[in-house]
Amino acid sequence: MVTAANLGFPRIGPRRELKKAIEGFWAGNVSEDALLETAREIRQRNWRLQQEAGIEHIPSNDFSLYDHVLDTIAMVGAVPARYGWRGDRVDRVDLGTYFATARGVQRDASANGSAVDLSAMEMTKWYDTNYHYIVPEFEAEMHFRLGSTKPVDAFVEAKALGIITRPVLIGPVTFLLLGKMHDHAGSRFDPLPNVLPIYEEILRRLDQAGAEWVQIDEPCLATDLDAGARAALALAYERLAAAAPRLRILVATYFGTLGNNLEAALRLPVAALHLDVVRAPEQLDQALAQAPTSMALSLGVVDGRNVWRTDLERALEPLERAAEALGSERVIVAPSCSLLHSPIDLDLEKKLDPGVRLWLAFAKQKVREVALLVTALRDGREAIGDALAESRRAVESRRTSPRIHDAAVQRRLASVTEEMFRRGSPYDIRRRKQVEALRLPPFPTTTIGSLPQTGDVRAVRAEFRAGKRDRASYERFVREQIGQALRFQEEIGLDVLVHGESERNDMVEYFGEQLAGFAITQNGWVQSYGSRYVKPPIIYGDTWRPAPMTVEWSRYAQSLTSKPVKGMLTGPVTILKWSFVRDDQPRDVTCRQIALAIRDEVADLEAAGIRIIQIDEPALREGLPLRLADWGAYLEWAVAAFRLASSEVRDETQVHTHMCYAEFGDIIDAIAAMDADVLAIETTRSQMELLETFAQYRYPNEIGPGVYDIHSPRVPTREEMEGLLGKALAVLSPEQIWVNPDCGLKTRRWEEVRPSLTAMVEAARGLRARAGAVAGR
Repeated sequence: MVTAANLGFPRIGPRRELKKAIEGFWAGNVSEDALLETAREIRQRNWRLQQEAGIEHIPSNDFSLYDHVLDTIAMVGAVPARYGWRGDRVDRVDLGTYFATARGVQRDASANGSAVDLSAMEMTKWYDTNYHYIVPEFEAEMHFRLGSTKPVDAFVEAKALGIITRPVLIGPVTFLLLGKMHDHAGSRFDPLPNVLPIYEEILRRLDQAGAEWVQIDEPCLATDLDAGARAALALAYERLAAAAPRLRILVATYFGTLGNNLEAALRLPVAALHLDVVRAPEQLDQALAQAPTSMALSLGVVDGRNVWRTDLERALEPLERAAEALGSERVIVAPSCSLLHSPIDLDLEKKLDPGVRLWLAFAKQKVREVALLVTALRDGREAIGDALAESRRAVESRRTSPRIHDAAVQRRLASVTEEMFRRGSPYDIRRRKQVEALRLPPFPTTTIGSLPQTGDVRAVRAEFRAGKRDRASYERFVREQIGQALRFQEEIGLDVLVHGESERNDMVEYFGEQLAGFAITQNGWVQSYGSRYVKPPIIYGDTWRPAPMTVEWSRYAQSLTSKPVKGMLTGPVTILKWSFVRDDQPRDVTCRQIALAIRDEVADLEAAGIRIIQIDEPALREGLPLRLADWGAYLEWAVAAFRLASSEVRDETQVHTHMCYAEFGDIIDAIAAMDADVLAIETTRSQMELLETFAQYRYPNEIGPGVYDIHSPRVPTREEMEGLLGKALAVLSPEQIWVNPDCGLKTRRWEEVRPSLTAMVEAARGLRARAGAVAGR
């Protein structure tokens, strides 16, 4: 019989229960037992929901308190020595160590112990998603040992409820490829022989606990792999298959085609292979022709990365071909990837436009779609006749809706000329004019944009949205917040100020609310990292800017100070990537439409007297296709979109951009081609490691290497920041360097931000003094 499966379910809870429990635990207001009970309730609710929907292979161990890669770090005991975990407590990395690796820890000396000050492990993007994972750190002599039995514990917990789950593990080869070898010695697969025994032990324990299947995720198979990686895969699965012979292994791949890795994947001694048939439908025929008779194929035909309702008739076509070629007992139906990247439940969207709502499906609805497809394969299409008819109506409604296509937007896009992608003068000319216009000191200081959003700020914004506060009162409150933000920045001596963004809920959703062609949800949250969740807007139609979006707030802020205030915008690629994007036209077309809307905003900001405009593109790197051969086309249109958005301003107007939590070395040419006057990047967790690329490339423009890790509650010292800036000076010229945090400060508390920014300004002043620099940059 065809099997209904799921690869993973959102962890956060329908009302963000996990966020509240975790942040309460960090603040000391929620006990460890209460946190773990909330986590247990979410897990069990998820299992029951999937069981009731008709899913037969229900995942377990897809839940995490912070990050599934960090969970794997704990499982294999790969906790860096600096965190003080020695494996003395059998089978368990304690919660304090777990969160310390993710967030860092800072504790003053007390009567009960010495002071502790540890930075967090690095964080970067999970393939081409906006999900951030904790980067494993490997050393040649690292001693791996079983540090967590979480995969087994979750299976046993579900079994006690009468639910036999399919435990999920990150595959050992993918895990090693996600990490970093700190001593740069040997192959990245050198740790494999020491890691595999932990995986083998986990599989044996799962087998003993009664598991029938285990899902091992190897998304690395959708990337460019060399012969060494393929050999590592063969070795790993030969051993894993032998560790618990009764346990059937499904290797899950997703996010793209396996391409030249497909043959290697089909040779693995496993019971099933999962393929993403949404992102890469072209790989199915080869897989059907070459799959060994002992292997089942799991086919991801429901999009786990987007919110569009599945066209059931279209999804049935490859499934019916597979059932005919393989036999129904060798076909598993599933989403394309884990539903981690999807909002939880469309039923919670009470205010969404009914016309748009008809086109959507969230995680709860997607698992039902999987079950419907399986019913059709088992019992014939007539068994789901009503569902097929409803699916056809939704598809036709979306295809013919007048709100999708806007002739004026399409005419404007067709009228774009090559001149619109170029600044008026080359950078060296612009720089001289900007030095004269702005009169900034050497090593100018600034922030990335947002300042802490307190409970009061969030509460007032919620009151305004709920109609409990009128617009005049709300705008008066925002102006007060802007005034306070500017006074604080002037008091500590920042050189380029920001208005603080107290009116913004999110750097993408805020713009989505004001652009045509976007829909906004109430509860469409997805996890970005840890307890940080975002609510991506939905791009359903042609996009344009009905009115200015940020100009009045920036104009007001600038009126309060003689120092320059940055206009703060989100770039077109990031708005595209951090939204759920329409799938009925090429993404580059949608991105260019957004770029024209941002271009209009840039022009209005400049006309309002804003002399520095920051257009953030933190998603540029994450948007790269997984295969190197596809990079060129993407980077061409992504860079063009940024230039279209930013190039209309005068030479004297300084354009900044910001990027974070990604490796930039392999796209440095594209970053330079963006031609931003100033680039701010995250470099703290990597200890300025990223700057080596900019030095080797001899990046010509100015750079703000972050010196304050804002994703940690730690308050860095002045000396710490001076040390980082010293590393920057070793690879960059003094004229290039700006001083700023890694990212926006929205999620931090003022108690952390005030001393941190004060120390940052003092570090910059110390640098100026030591460099013997003079004013008048």
